Amino acid sequence: MPASPSTARAINDRLALTLLQQEGPLTAGQLKQLTGLSRPTVADLVERLTAAGLIAVVGEAGEQRRGPNAKVYGIVADRAHLAALDVRTEGVAVAVADLVGRVLAEASVPIDGDMGTGPAVEQAVALVERVVKEAGADPLHTVGIGAPGLIDPASGELRDSTGLPAWHRRLVAALQERLPEARVSVENETNLAALAEQRDGAARDRDTFVLLWLGHGTGAAVVLDGALRRGASGGTGEIGFLPVPGAAAPPSAKDCAGGFHSLAAAAAVVDLAAGYGMAPERGEGPSAVGVVRAAVGVVEAAVDRVREAGDGGVREIGEAGASAASGGRPASGSVGENAGEPGAGEWGAGESAAGEWGAGESAAASAGRFLDALADRLAVGVAAVVAILDPGCVVLGGEVGRAGGEELAARVRERIARMTPLPTEVRPTTLGGGAVLRGALLTARERAQAELFAPRERTLPPS
Repeated sequence: MPASPSTARAINDRLALTLLQQEGPLTAGQLKQLTGLSRPTVADLVERLTAAGLIAVVGEAGEQRRGPNAKVYGIVADRAHLAALDVRTEGVAVAVADLVGRVLAEASVPIDGDMGTGPAVEQAVALVERVVKEAGADPLHTVGIGAPGLIDPASGELRDSTGLPAWHRRLVAALQERLPEARVSVENETNLAALAEQRDGAARDRDTFVLLWLGHGTGAAVVLDGALRRGASGGTGEIGFLPVPGAAAPPSAKDCAGGFHSLAAAAAVVDLAAGYGMAPERGEGPSAVGVVRAAVGVVEAAVDRVREAGDGGVREIGEAGASAASGGRPASGSVGENAGEPGAGEWGAGESAAGEWGAGESAAASAGRFLDALADRLAVGVAAVVAILDPGCVVLGGEVGRAGGEELAARVRERIARMTPLPTEVRPTTLGGGAVLRGALLTARERAQAELFAPRERTLPPS
């Protein structure tokens, strides 16, 4: 059954708006070419969308032809304004943008863990209001929030979770109260990061992949056939609860200690680094990002020396650095009993860092051993994901994933190639911790556009 004229017009309008969002400003001729519609049909939809205030002339195209230049049409960016929030255990980051996603203002504020729920919520809401005022974006149309924890698929609300600040759950209601005209929604932070990686980051060429989030905590997001998968209870990707070998006890329903979290979360990475004598870069605190970045820097500098000095440089930096220089990684053996103990020669090396690698070990060799041990740990989680989902691609995300970069990803990739027959790419994030805010902004923009661009009958104003 063919579509009615009004339905056909609405579909054509939505198609044109989608193209203007994806391609940027276009002429009517370009819209005709991209949509396949006739010239009169394109002229009609341009007139409708202009009258509705959704598009406007933004310039002229300097085409090589007689007559006036063609008008260039673009989406009216200030038709609606959006806000995105990245809510962490230790603070909040906010960005405000227009309807085409151009960021107008952004800021962040730390929130002390000892601060009460009420003051913490007030500080976060006040930050949003301040950034909105700076951007000149009042009222907001849509607010997208990324937060750690489970999202109830039925209610769309953040579930109460042990280990997370109480102000997280109160924040959504407070924002809705203070911004009554805005549509406020919350999504798991790792899911948002995966959407950002797919749109703008390391997974742009993939419609199936898994993002392994490495930051304060651990998580995973699953994208299959282009769609984000949340699971029956919204808990797809709670990899922190994955039981791991060598733990004193399995994780419980309320505590992921004994799970993958205890191997790969920030605190575990710092402890592991200490066992290999690694310290963060000068001026940084004892953070996982700092120690991983420092280790990568030491190994990369050693690789440069190898290339300059030849065999002598290989002897200088030791096995770990030499392997890095040649593009390979030292084998790490089988999974051992001391897997969960920081500095214990992870997954089969069997000797403590202090024992085998004492004061005489070069900095490059120590750094390489630390990165190998960290890759051993990460490979446990990646191998489990690959065995169940066969995603073909795993992105190491979050701040730690970005700090490790290709140096860490290559080590994990080599281990996965030995642990599973399923071909799997392991890629470093290109977005890092900023992926959550970018993902929140993308989802806010899509929700706003879905409402504003919804197929519906539009009539021209009376002449």
